[in-house]
Amino acid sequence: MGMSAGGWAVGGGAVVVLVATGAWAVRPVGADTHLWNQVRPVIEARLVDQSRGAGYGESEPGLAARWFCRAQEVDLEERDGLVRAGVSTLCLEYGVRAGRLVECGGAEVPQVLRLRREADGDYVVVSQEEPPDGAGGAEWLTSHFGHATTAAFDDAVPSTTLESAARTHFGLPADSPVTEC
Repeated sequence: MGMSAGGWAVGGGAVVVLVATGAWAVRPVGADTHLWNQVRPVIEARLVDQSRGAGYGESEPGLAARWFCRAQEVDLEERDGLVRAGVSTLCLEYGVRAGRLVECGGAEVPQVLRLRREADGDYVVVSQEEPPDGAGGAEWLTSHFGHATTAAFDDAVPSTTLESAARTHFGLPADSPVTEC
């Protein structure tokens, strides 16, 4: 998976921090799957909404581009009506050119979101934090995830799910190759 120059603009500092610290997320053992299945779509929809307008492909003439985001749980806790979700997020911008799927940019960033259940039972994000760009990212990870949890950040969030969703969205065959924007 390649990154275009435009892709580095979105969260590039956080990606550098994560690469430097070796920090990526894996699903924790004993996680509350039911709760995660309720909050994950809310988190991913928010990520897509926040990414709109930030991509190279959206400004490229003749390219129908859109963002696809995935959140991977690192830690999840519900207390006093609030859910704290520590996640690794991957957002990629895909488009179609000449019948081929193209990746125009994106970033993988750790985040901490807090969500509240509304009266109708749906969750809403009430706060969202991510590491600062540049120096300080490693300290942010430790302060928000702790030493033991940051050690669990070993594998990148897989892009295959996002590629598959993009192929489906754009009506491309499942084996359609991905090229850069």
